Amino acid sequence: MTKNVFIIVNHYCFSAVTLTQFLSFLRSVLDFDFEKLCSISLSHINVYACLICGKYFQGRGQKSHAYIHSVQFTHHVFLNLHTLKFYCLPDNYKIIDSSLEDITYVLKPTFTKQHIAGLDKHGKLYRAYDGTTYLPGIVGLNNIKANDYANVVLQALSNVPPLRNYFLEEDNYCKIRRPPGDIMFLLVQRFGELMRKLWNPRNFKAHVSPHEMLQAVVLCSKKTFQITTQGDAVDFLSWFLNALHGALGGTKKKTSIVTKAFQGSMRIFSKKLPHPDLPAEEKEALLLKDEYQEKMSESTFLYLTLDLPTAPLYKDEKEQLIIPQVPLFNILAKFNGNNEKEYKTYKENFLKRFQLTKLPPYLIFCIKRFTKNNFFVEKNPTIVNFPITNVDLREYLTEEAQATEKFTTYNLVANVVHDGKPTEGSYRIHVLHHGTGKWYELQDLQVIDILPQMITLSEAYIQIWKRQDKDEGAESHTGA
Repeated sequence: MTKNVFIIVNHYCFSAVTLTQFLSFLRSVLDFDFEKLCSISLSHINVYACLICGKYFQGRGQKSHAYIHSVQFTHHVFLNLHTLKFYCLPDNYKIIDSSLEDITYVLKPTFTKQHIAGLDKHGKLYRAYDGTTYLPGIVGLNNIKANDYANVVLQALSNVPPLRNYFLEEDNYCKIRRPPGDIMFLLVQRFGELMRKLWNPRNFKAHVSPHEMLQAVVLCSKKTFQITTQGDAVDFLSWFLNALHGALGGTKKKTSIVTKAFQGSMRIFSKKLPHPDLPAEEKEALLLKDEYQEKMSESTFLYLTLDLPTAPLYKDEKEQLIIPQVPLFNILAKFNGNNEKEYKTYKENFLKRFQLTKLPPYLIFCIKRFTKNNFFVEKNPTIVNFPITNVDLREYLTEEAQATEKFTTYNLVANVVHDGKPTEGSYRIHVLHHGTGKWYELQDLQVIDILPQMITLSEAYIQIWKRQDKDEGAESHTGA
């Protein structure tokens, strides 16, 4: 029921105004993206949001911070962030009004199976409360200071339908039991909340702040990844996928939604090499020993690392550095089972070659652009030329796998780009909207549509490819 109230905000008195009308004014400034802890006691327990100023306070008893705030500043409407119930303080009565449902939905969006099933079947634009239009899933993430390296990874993963669909429905993971004191499950909870916010068709604004998600990342990574310090997107992706897999109860043998979507397998052929400074006769003698014979092992992977050719050191006749280009299939030849590459450790050298035995539904490529040494980080600016659709990886499979793998063709769905210097650069991402078939470029809060031809001109760093598990028209993925 709707009540008439008298509320003073910033010394202006709103008299004889209904609660519904007053809260319609507040919807434009409400923001539930920040960590839900009391602004005074820093407690996570029994926290209420003041709907007048947006601050969080603990409790609603007579000595609580929320009660004191309501008396001191005459802010009377509060929302319990856990129970999603509204209260009027200091009178301490519950407010029941169906028109407030949109506020609780923004705080905790929910998705039905029918809604989830239809996400990739249409490209309907939605209008946020602030008047801006947006496509659910194609939403900017706030760069708090230097967290764009994490933003692009989160945006890329949010556009992988199996992973997205799993986290949109909280019942899929809410009953997973973890050992007492385990903090890693916080990643699962926060990632699920972020997915639901990114895909919420009823947002008050057309962007989302990943503050809570990143706070969980800082805690669970033991400050390896920070909000205030630029990081490496590949390092973050690797850690995040493995941490998410473990938090969902996954092991080397037990699968999770992460391994179901991204995990493939390969054969690694490894041969130990004698030390190069040894005499020739001694090298030949060592090569006859069993220790120096080629050995084969099976290994799983969540992403494939592609090595770029060495960038030129010298400038051309116009005193400009040449930016080389390489076809994607040239650097994929690493996995054809024939190409050998030397890998050095601090005391031993190995010659290795690789061949794929299983392809995942979604294949991640990480293009190795950065080389670290004791003094600095060097970036390779080589441009990788790749098609957007119909990349067939059959030739990189073993003969046995070629006979069993029915589908081996992939289409690009996400492309993470690094611009600028290794330590001072920035990240942006190109994502495919499955419902419209159009490509969009996201950089922090900025979202623009982009021609697919422009994607191949960028310094690609991470790519996610979707396997065609049935005959799919290429035109639906090009955006042309």
